[in-house]
Amino acid sequence: MPVLQFCQVLRVAPSAYYAWQQHTQLPALKPSGQLAVRRAFARHGQRYGARRLRAEVHAEGHAVGRGRIRRTLAAHGLRAQQTRSFVPLTTDSDPARWAAPNRLLGQPAPTAPNQVWVGDITYLPKQGGGWLCLATWLDRCSRKVVGWDVRESMPEDLVSEALRRALAGRQPAARLVALLTRVASTPLPPSRPYWSTMRWFRV
Repeated sequence: MPVLQFCQVLRVAPSAYYAWQQHTQLPALKPSGQLAVRRAFARHGQRYGARRLRAEVHAEGHAVGRGRIRRTLAAHGLRAQQTRSFVPLTTDSDPARWAAPNRLLGQPAPTAPNQVWVGDITYLPKQGGGWLCLATWLDRCSRKVVGWDVRESMPEDLVSEALRRALAGRQPAARLVALLTRVASTPLPPSRPYWSTMRWFRV
């Protein structure tokens, strides 16, 4: 049966048939390329899919498309593992925890620097996986970061060290008000206290 008539019977475009035919007739990846794909797959903890594996094997000198990489993985029973996304939380929503009242509510905005600082903790993703804990103090008037500290974990002195740096660098006058927003507790040994959910500092 001619191709045109065959396509009319199946109700597909001839171009689609030829594209399918070309796709199915692609030669298999060379053994050296297959080995490079499998090594890259294992090197990255079986987490890389075809897109990232293609960049890896291209860097090693193997010109291969994502389709062949997918077929190579399937032929060896390999499938990228989907790791569960970790969303770090810095807020402790437990209402039973002690929290100081927010004395900035209803107050006029500061008119000069070094009158009110606000602190917060956030997480920064590390290249290659993992997180860093970043504590910052922001001047509410100038909107500039006046002090910061970053650690691999969240120790008790993370925020206070960032505040110490801010005080040393800015040397504010008396009556500075510093507010730390609600932060999550860090898993600590029973003998050590947990972070409070809100802290006030008067300097």
